[in-house]
Amino acid sequence: MESKNPIFSRQSNGQQAWGTPTPTAEQLQGMYNSPSYAPTAQRTMTIDDVVVRGFITLGTLAVSAAVAWTLNFGTAALLIGVIVGLILGLIVSFKQSTNPVLILGYAVAYGVAIGVVSHQYNDLYHGIVFQAVVGTALAFAAMLTVYSLRIIRVTPKFTKFVVAAALGLMGLVLVNLVASFFIPEGIGIRSGGALAYVFSIAVILIGCFFLLLDFNEVEQGVKAGAPEKYSWLMAFGLTVTLVWIYLEILRLLSYLRE
Repeated sequence: MESKNPIFSRQSNGQQAWGTPTPTAEQLQGMYNSPSYAPTAQRTMTIDDVVVRGFITLGTLAVSAAVAWTLNFGTAALLIGVIVGLILGLIVSFKQSTNPVLILGYAVAYGVAIGVVSHQYNDLYHGIVFQAVVGTALAFAAMLTVYSLRIIRVTPKFTKFVVAAALGLMGLVLVNLVASFFIPEGIGIRSGGALAYVFSIAVILIGCFFLLLDFNEVEQGVKAGAPEKYSWLMAFGLTVTLVWIYLEILRLLSYLRE
């Protein structure tokens, strides 16, 4: 019986579907004997992948910071590190790149900048860097505990609030920068006064909230079966947030020392 399907009806005169000749017995035997190579399934991301990449990224940053501290690089190295790190960070963020070269390049550049800044702060206030490192580690541990126990749940509403608050803080920094050209110490959010204390505490809190967003991003990526390479992007996000918190704790401690 002839099929009504136009594709199947193409079989005629010893021809297979798609118009190809029917293979001979020798051809079938050769196909049977030839090895088959099935493509390997892509490995999905795990928590361990993020932890390992996170240690690599933070370790690279710490080593470059230690080198900059030991060799006592000057302001020029600080500016170059900030500019290069900012460019690489923006590329990774906007392109959502998982390229480890870009991410580790960011870690090296910002590590140099942090090493120079830390050395300068420590010259003014001995022991302040160690206090800032401990404070950053405690903030990370506290936020990981808060997230694990679901004390604060990362909902879409919470995410919008954190992002809006961060944009508001960035706006205040820009306003302060512009005002500083006309008024000494700008609007006072970086002058070391009472307003500066409040602003620094707010920046640290928002940074801690961003850690919660980072943890949630990792968890959702693992649940969704994201490819293993995205663990680099997750490690990058955590590193950026920890750098943010560390620098602001360093500034807040300098206010307290004064």
